[in-house]
Amino acid sequence: MTNIVVLIKQVPDTGSERKLSDGDFTLDREAADSVLCEINERAVEEALQIKERNADDTVVTVLTVGPEKATEAIRKALSMGADKAVHVKDDAIHGSDILQTAWVLARALGQIEGAELVITGNASSDGAGGAVPAIVAEYLGLPQLTHVRKLAVDGDTVTAERETDDGVFGLSATLPAIVSVGEKINEPRFPSFKGIMAAKKKEVVELSLADLGVEADEVGLANAGSSVVSSTPKPPKAAGEKIADEGEGGTKIAEYLVAQKLI
Repeated sequence: MTNIVVLIKQVPDTGSERKLSDGDFTLDREAADSVLCEINERAVEEALQIKERNADDTVVTVLTVGPEKATEAIRKALSMGADKAVHVKDDAIHGSDILQTAWVLARALGQIEGAELVITGNASSDGAGGAVPAIVAEYLGLPQLTHVRKLAVDGDTVTAERETDDGVFGLSATLPAIVSVGEKINEPRFPSFKGIMAAKKKEVVELSLADLGVEADEVGLANAGSSVVSSTPKPPKAAGEKIADEGEGGTKIAEYLVAQKLI
């Protein structure tokens, strides 16, 4: 195997408050702390484990589409052990929907030499659409192994286990192929100090839409197939009801639970 490409995404931290931008209702990425999507960490970890098992000249490349700030997610993946990165960065991409984002990713994958195995998370924690891996596979005409909990590569064959509500299914395909992984695939490693320092020197190639041969009118909010036309912010948290226990506290709590139809 020559090159394993991991699709990664920078997302708002789940512990931060998320909100939409005024006007176009796109996600306000400056309003919350941003992190490498947790499921993408597992995808990076799986690529690194495959490389370590193969003990050959395999290269792990991470690929992301996003603004300048997405460099932070790239550095996290590089500090875990990925070898290099590709960052597609272009203002015209802002507001792109799933189909447009997948198209840009597919075009970028075509620029990465030797890409045989593409690994990504099954869904990002911000959009949670869960469709990008399948759409990229469709654009490129590649087999897709989705929602994988166990993965193995032997020569030019990739085998996997997929867990669903109906049971566990065995999957296999001939490389090149695209794999999306779930939370049970592994536990991602913590970057070491050595890895963090080494990440600063690793190659990060920046590409624009022009570099990919993608026209501006193929992407972006104005050309998206779906858009948000209005939004209502969630109401602020209200103080809970306090009950002073003067011998009837248990009864009052029970009455409250009955009124809320909880008991």
